[in-house]
Amino acid sequence: MPTTTIDDLILNNGVTLPPIGLGVFQSPPAETSAAVATALELGYRHVDTAAAYANEREVGEGIRASGVARDDIIIETKVWPSDYGRDETRHAFDKAAAKLGVDRIDVLILHQPAPAGFDRTVAAYLVLQQLLADGAVRAIGVSNFMPQHLDRLLAEVDVVPQLNQVELHPYFAQPEVQAADARHGILTQAWSPIGGITFYPGPWGDDRRSVLADPTIAEIAAAHGKSPAQVMLRWGMQQGRSVIPKSTNPARIAENLAVFDFALSADELATIDALDTGRRSGPDPDSARTDLFDRVIPEA
Repeated sequence: MPTTTIDDLILNNGVTLPPIGLGVFQSPPAETSAAVATALELGYRHVDTAAAYANEREVGEGIRASGVARDDIIIETKVWPSDYGRDETRHAFDKAAAKLGVDRIDVLILHQPAPAGFDRTVAAYLVLQQLLADGAVRAIGVSNFMPQHLDRLLAEVDVVPQLNQVELHPYFAQPEVQAADARHGILTQAWSPIGGITFYPGPWGDDRRSVLADPTIAEIAAAHGKSPAQVMLRWGMQQGRSVIPKSTNPARIAENLAVFDFALSADELATIDALDTGRRSGPDPDSARTDLFDRVIPEA
């Protein structure tokens, strides 16, 4: 029988990361503080936010309300492309730290590759390198970087990213991205690990299918007495990924953490792998998205 044990993840610079964290993408600011406090009280020790989510301040409030020691918590946030550039990215760190109410950010990553202006992306990453060297952050990384973006970045920087956060769920497993990350010693971190993105409004219209309603996953879940969401989280964790499910519902937050008392077999993992459609549900990282990328991140 496979073991139920899931060890902490060790980043390529030695920093440890819990295998599961709380995501707050699209969490309304008014609900975020309570969700973060609840998660930490239940045992989560990693919270992922972003400047573009407009809830960093509430994440900080939730951390302080939880009573959990700051040094026991991994805070991860992201720099938006409008803040890419040498001076801009340094100021983005200051804004994020002030909103979170911390002096140090544990994991700071670039939110998008923004390939149309990649010189600014490189400049932003060089600032992350300096923040890492100065001890202002403990780990740095990227988000939504495809293999070609990683190759362009690594040709111009000195520090290999510690992680790459990408859309990843059973309907879009991105094996090429996972392989590229592995070649470079980069941890793959899954946003939308239970496939919520598959039923948001988007480009696929009536052809959009919720992975949470997939009958194959439902059958595996029933065999273990677990929910489809728990099975998908376990699938990601057993394959060595960081997963950051999002919820503001206390019962769901607790359910998502209850994944350490069962294990999927090799056959079950392979069965879930076979559900991959190769079709993303979220935005294409190579799209220009100029208006969105120009969005101004408010001051602290």
